[in-house]
Amino acid sequence: MRVVRAQIQTVEEIYGLVWTAVANKQPIEAMYQGLPRLFCPHRLGRNREGQIRVLCYQYGGESRSGLQPVGSPANWRCVALERLSRVKLVDDAWRTAPNHSRPASCVAEADIDAEDHPERDPQKGH
Repeated sequence: MRVVRAQIQTVEEIYGLVWTAVANKQPIEAMYQGLPRLFCPHRLGRNREGQIRVLCYQYGGESRSGLQPVGSPANWRCVALERLSRVKLVDDAWRTAPNHSRPASCVAEADIDAEDHPERDPQKGH
């Protein structure tokens, strides 16, 4: 019998990957609530209770609430950072949608926001 060792990511490692994704407007692939998901994290910080949250646009994978077509404002998600696992940066197009419905309630105190990095536009090659 062979033992498979899975690398466990710490919250600090996940935070660093999400930070990098927001700063570079780069999607991530992760497991969340037991489901594989593709996210574009737009804002990372804390909610009003001080818990680390990520405002993400989900464009692929699975979702318990269902996933609408890419570009739909219904695909915004407020993600608890500590519930993410198997996080990795993905070389894919940045996706977003208008009207993110819960930016202030999801992340009241932002550590980083993709809107603060307008010079980065992966769809234009930088």
